[in-house]
Amino acid sequence: MKKTLTIIDTFGFLFRSYYALPPLKSKTGFPTGMLTGFVNLIANIGKDFQTDYLVFALDSKGDTFRKKIYNEYKSHRPDVPEDLLRQLPVVISFIEKMGFASASKIGYEADDIIASLAVEGKKEGLNVRIVSHDKDLYQLIGENITMFDPMKKKNITDRECFEKYGVHPNQFIDYQSLLGDSADNVPGVKGVGAKTAEALIKQFGTLDEIYNNIKSIEKPRWQKLLIESKELCFISKQLVTLHTDAYSLLALSEMELPKENPILKIASILQDYDMHKIIDKVHKDGTSYKTVLPKDYEYKVEDIKETIKCEYIVLNDEKKLLNLVSCISKNSIVAFDTETTGLDSSKAQIVGFSFCIDEKKAYYVPIKHFYLGVPKQVSMTVANKTIEILNTKKLVLQNFKYDFEIIKNNFGIRLQLYADTMIMAWLLNSEDKVGLDKLSYKYFDHTMILFKDIVKKDETFADIDVQKASQYAGEDAWITYRLYKELSTQFEDNKTLLKIAFTIEFPFVLVLNNMENNGIKVDINLLEELKNKGKIELDYLANDIYKLTKMQFNINSPKQLGEVLFDTLGLSTPKKTKTGYSTNEAVLLKLKDEHPVVNKLLEYRSASKLYSTYIEPLIELGNKEDDNRIHTSFLQTGTATGRLSSKNPNLQNIPVRSSAGREIRSAFVARSGYKLVGIDYSQIELRLLAHFSCDPTLVDAFNNKIDIHYQTAVTIFGEEEANKKRNIAKTINFGLIYGMGAKKLGETLSIPTKEAKSYIDSYFENFSTVKNYLKSIQDDAMEHNEVKTLIGRHRHFDFASANGMIKATYLREAVNTVFQGSASDLVKLSMNKIYEDYKTNEDVKILLQIHDELIFEIKEEKVNEITKDLANTMKNIFTLKVPLDVNIAIGNNWGELK
Repeated sequence: MKKTLTIIDTFGFLFRSYYALPPLKSKTGFPTGMLTGFVNLIANIGKDFQTDYLVFALDSKGDTFRKKIYNEYKSHRPDVPEDLLRQLPVVISFIEKMGFASASKIGYEADDIIASLAVEGKKEGLNVRIVSHDKDLYQLIGENITMFDPMKKKNITDRECFEKYGVHPNQFIDYQSLLGDSADNVPGVKGVGAKTAEALIKQFGTLDEIYNNIKSIEKPRWQKLLIESKELCFISKQLVTLHTDAYSLLALSEMELPKENPILKIASILQDYDMHKIIDKVHKDGTSYKTVLPKDYEYKVEDIKETIKCEYIVLNDEKKLLNLVSCISKNSIVAFDTETTGLDSSKAQIVGFSFCIDEKKAYYVPIKHFYLGVPKQVSMTVANKTIEILNTKKLVLQNFKYDFEIIKNNFGIRLQLYADTMIMAWLLNSEDKVGLDKLSYKYFDHTMILFKDIVKKDETFADIDVQKASQYAGEDAWITYRLYKELSTQFEDNKTLLKIAFTIEFPFVLVLNNMENNGIKVDINLLEELKNKGKIELDYLANDIYKLTKMQFNINSPKQLGEVLFDTLGLSTPKKTKTGYSTNEAVLLKLKDEHPVVNKLLEYRSASKLYSTYIEPLIELGNKEDDNRIHTSFLQTGTATGRLSSKNPNLQNIPVRSSAGREIRSAFVARSGYKLVGIDYSQIELRLLAHFSCDPTLVDAFNNKIDIHYQTAVTIFGEEEANKKRNIAKTINFGLIYGMGAKKLGETLSIPTKEAKSYIDSYFENFSTVKNYLKSIQDDAMEHNEVKTLIGRHRHFDFASANGMIKATYLREAVNTVFQGSASDLVKLSMNKIYEDYKTNEDVKILLQIHDELIFEIKEEKVNEITKDLANTMKNIFTLKVPLDVNIAIGNNWGELK
């Protein structure tokens, strides 16, 4: 039986692993995601594949011979992330310490080393396996040489190559020579896409035969493209052809697998990087080597998160249940969670609830499980009484808004919140995911039971065995309890955040619940009219597109559209994605001057989005309720800046500037006898800029109610030009807050970048205080890895691990967060105050929050009186160095409010 040589495409695997795995870090902040991926690869040898010999192919430092052939080769690659660069030398040292063979050679790439070892190995009578997914290596596939994708865990042979690309491995060099490779800056033949390259190879077999028979090619355009790019095409062939004589095969003894588990040789280093899970895996079963840690090995138990087990108890004895909850002291922390029949809290039925009062036990109370043989359950009456008792304790929940609505609808009880762990986690780090399962893994290294693992597709929680349900529900309460304890210790070092949590964010949950319950009415008849109108418009646009392309195809298929634009029409070819050509909006905008169909496609996309994303869903949602009111869900922890977001439907993204968008907004109406009122903060970010920077010109303008954009225009352009250039000044005023550079300003104003830069320079020359302040935000962000908003909420940034591009993004986001986050602070403060003032008043309802604007429904005869009071509340909610002001609009529908 032939023995097997496995060659690892080391850097190819590491780069892919880095982007595929979460950004794990050690306690000291050292990135470990890529290290984890690498060690898992070693751990799975024998499980994913069997091998006798193993060698790691490495890239060498410096340029290769390909750079001499074509100077632009790999010249446009983005900077390698700093986190990845920090881990690379560690991985290379792991290879050496584990006793594995490696191979590299100056002037050659790892792919050439792989090609040489593969061909030499085959000559020695070995089966060769290349561990990589890189298509550049497909040319090597053949008899006794296969590839193995370590992520998808599947072999790649001639068959897979042909199914994916339509050519065989022995044709792949010529195929790549035609197509080129944007990632490596291999030019190929400009205008030739994958389908064209495939067709040419199928017809002629080789590149030489294509050029020998170029006049017999049916399509004149293809002939023209091939002739124009002939030189580049053959240069591309030199670039993509791998050298098979770059490296001699190592002695087989050097490439033999280590006799003992190689992970044992780096176990202490892995502990230093807090990579305890993989050590534990080796400790238990020795992975594929079946080798355990030696008895004298110092296993640092104190460094590994303690495993705490919890007992999950079903409480279906009503007397014992009431006795237990009655004995809980008033100041005790009680983690509480509900289990229901669905995610829609307005309609879901209670199935049971769980609670936890210490780290050792969690209880599940079954109420409405329905299946044959279901055991005794607790009555709704006793459940009601139990919840009333628990409601006198300090209730801690994860995502309180959902459970509040469930208990209110099913029992008529308004839960009293003490703390919400989801909001606490978000306040500590608004960048992180704050789902309970994510937080459990982050803080306790504990993987929770997944809902999909116990509830099948056509089932609800009511169908689940009570004992199984108790483990799932009890775990939710138990982790919530532990999470509260863990997060509370972190809040001890930040009293400001603690105050924000208890005085602003926790009370804000009730405001959002109230808004969701209120909903907003839609005019179904008007939406139906817009639907018919939209369908007619889409049909007209589709016909125009078919005429301009002279063919019919599925316009909504990116694959088909890409083939039409780039293979048939020959437009400038963008970078290809895994599924074909990219045809996103950014690509189309770059092509709009190349062919008239592109503008039609952009129009079609815009109309289609309004039709499918807004009009149709709004009709469906509006028809669900007898009063035609739509109830969106507001996400309090959905953004890093602190702004609200919404879903089902997302009402914050309905276009406001386009006529079609305004028509959709007009379908949101006030109920009979009421008016819609919109109150939004006027120029809130600029007022905050004046407040924070103390710029005398800005402060004076706002204090004296001077038109700030006109004032800016006067300062930059002079009085004679000010009226004409007010809009330019407005764009500059807002753009600089959001990190707009000269290039973006130029694109926005349709002016040269040089002219845009002169405007920015002039602005900062005249507003030097603003310039210094904006720079101070960025300096502080880099020094402290965070920025703070008006009330002290903070947002973290990991500058230590950021490359140049990410660092630039962080700096823009830092400035953005200060202003957008502070505006969000003011809006939340206002909403909390208004809710408290009007929560029992049926004459006014808060319906929506759209960034800096609040939309109310107010009784018609009281609209002026109440609107005035609401506006005063918003204007006086916080004292800045400049006055807060608001704009007010009153109408019968949302479209009339702008």
